Amino acid sequence: MKKVISCLLCIGLLFSDLHAQHRHLVVAADRTASYISYLQDKNVGMVINQTSVIGSKTSVDSLLKLGIRIKKIFGPEHGFRGNASDGAKIDDAVDSKTGIPAISLYGKHYKPTPGDLKGLDLLVFDIQDVGARYYTFISTLHYVMEACAENNIELMILDRPNPNGYFVDGPVLDTAFRSFVGMHAVPIVHGMTIAEYAQMINGEGWLKNHIKCRLKIVKMENYVHNLLYAPPIKPSPNLNTRQSILLYPSLCLFEGTTLSIGRGTPFPFQVIGHPLLQSKTRFSFTPQTIPGVSDNPPLKGQLCYGINLQHYNIIKTGKLNLSWIIDTYKLFPDKDHFFNAYFTKLAGTDQLRKQIEAGKSEEEIRFSWEPALSQYKIMRNKYLMYK
Repeated sequence: MKKVISCLLCIGLLFSDLHAQHRHLVVAADRTASYISYLQDKNVGMVINQTSVIGSKTSVDSLLKLGIRIKKIFGPEHGFRGNASDGAKIDDAVDSKTGIPAISLYGKHYKPTPGDLKGLDLLVFDIQDVGARYYTFISTLHYVMEACAENNIELMILDRPNPNGYFVDGPVLDTAFRSFVGMHAVPIVHGMTIAEYAQMINGEGWLKNHIKCRLKIVKMENYVHNLLYAPPIKPSPNLNTRQSILLYPSLCLFEGTTLSIGRGTPFPFQVIGHPLLQSKTRFSFTPQTIPGVSDNPPLKGQLCYGINLQHYNIIKTGKLNLSWIIDTYKLFPDKDHFFNAYFTKLAGTDQLRKQIEAGKSEEEIRFSWEPALSQYKIMRNKYLMYK
């Protein structure tokens, strides 16, 4: 009993310490004194979205007020304002508030063109990531770095916390299955901040022809990777709670199946379900259209039965949960139509689907991730800025 009490006290102290660190955390964007002089007298472009704030104001508004010449805005998936549905293509526009041209990097092209960059001296990248390989902001980062390198433009990165930075897990991507939801040989959960990841892209020669992007990194203050960070602004329409962000690395794999993970409900990425699981569970939900969030969600209007994970503590496990997809496949009556072609892109390998279909255990599947996963962790250590 004494050992149990001692352990509980240690856990309580750990969480108390992490919350104390959270209170003293200063994200890079808020450290304006450390970079504002560097931006002065330059024509600046900004790669940003709704999470890009300085204090309570958008970084564009704040920097304009400080006299910075912002000439163009570049928006990733979901757009500059963050109000476009997942996967929705976005056109170029002019920001109605500032009159600044807004170039879409999730429409006609993912990579800024020489014309897009003409007249700019420097780009600023300031976007909240969630630490999963298939979250497309790190793919946008890659193409922005490549365009900057090709056009001799420096890239300043204002670093932000990784809400899933407390662990590293998953199969390392086989580059034969490279796509916009998986561009690099990293595991599903990479355990890095945006700035650390950018250094790895440079250091490992992942840009075209192994070119290097000139980086100017502004670090955070008082950040550590096991900080239990909850972004104050939702990073995308369907990651609308801290719980959805924490479950996202595990549940996004279900996007490569016929099941719903709650798009079109108030709790996306917090539930799993399908009409054919009616006899297997009591929990149910019905996806519906939510404009600007889920315009046409999977299984729209159908009563889905499955699992409610709104109160599941994924943090205590410190790893991806594979049991949900393994067990659901076993229960699903129409196994021939469980997976779709997208699953392999998300997994980054064709092995995971084959292993689940063959009835492999989670332990056997995890064993197959080695030695690549351990090798990645060693490589990752070279680029960590927050030890």
